[in-house]
Amino acid sequence: MKDNDKLECKILGIRVWKIFTYFIIYSILGYIIETIFGIITMGVLESRKSFLYGPFLGIYGVGAVFIILFAKYFNKNNFTLFIGGYIIGSLTEYILSFLIETILETRWWDYSGKILNINGRVCLLYSVFWGILTVFLVRKVNPKIDKMCNKLQEKISRKVLKTAVAIIIIFLVIDCIATVYAQDQFITRMVVEKNISVYNEKEVKEKYEKVKENKQLDNFINNIWGNRKMIKTFPNIKIQDKDHNTIYLASLLPEIKPYYIKLFEKK
Repeated sequence: MKDNDKLECKILGIRVWKIFTYFIIYSILGYIIETIFGIITMGVLESRKSFLYGPFLGIYGVGAVFIILFAKYFNKNNFTLFIGGYIIGSLTEYILSFLIETILETRWWDYSGKILNINGRVCLLYSVFWGILTVFLVRKVNPKIDKMCNKLQEKISRKVLKTAVAIIIIFLVIDCIATVYAQDQFITRMVVEKNISVYNEKEVKEKYEKVKENKQLDNFINNIWGNRKMIKTFPNIKIQDKDHNTIYLASLLPEIKPYYIKLFEKK
């Protein structure tokens, strides 16, 4: 082992730069999977990404990273891997859903209509999916990803690869901050302009008026993150009103199609 390998920071035996690499790769794969899933089930080509820019679906990246980190504790056989993935995936989904709702006051997914769900954040069907995905990920996919990474290291210096990963991670951090702010402003705008009754209605109106007073900021937000951009990027964004009714913001703007292409009508 090289000396610089010994000095590298690791989490549960895996180098941090490689964890970042896993997050990037699986976020992109997740975006591809969800896009195909949307085409098959809904008949539409629509945005299924987590952030404003770039083909990344963070829930898959985070889930894959946690599964890879903790898989060694469950990797006795396929059944224990399934149980481990079931637990890790469910916890990841629940915690991320809670954080998103707390920070953004919205939900990116809601399983309230599914059988055996917990607060609409996780449900039996998708927890089982996480278990199956874990077996497939650990046994089939991740070994191939590791081989690909090793081949890249043979052709490209590790320093260059680390720099590329660092640039993408920095981009994702900036993208995440922009996404949080843009979604907050979009939800605030919809709540006030569409007269939606929410618990913190007074604070929301004050935030809305404060931005309106700053003409430059207001123009910037509307030009860069206007209603069309937000609906096209986050077609399933939803909030709850004071009476716990779920409101899809796309339904408030019927003139904007929440998808890129409609391939067929859902039966």
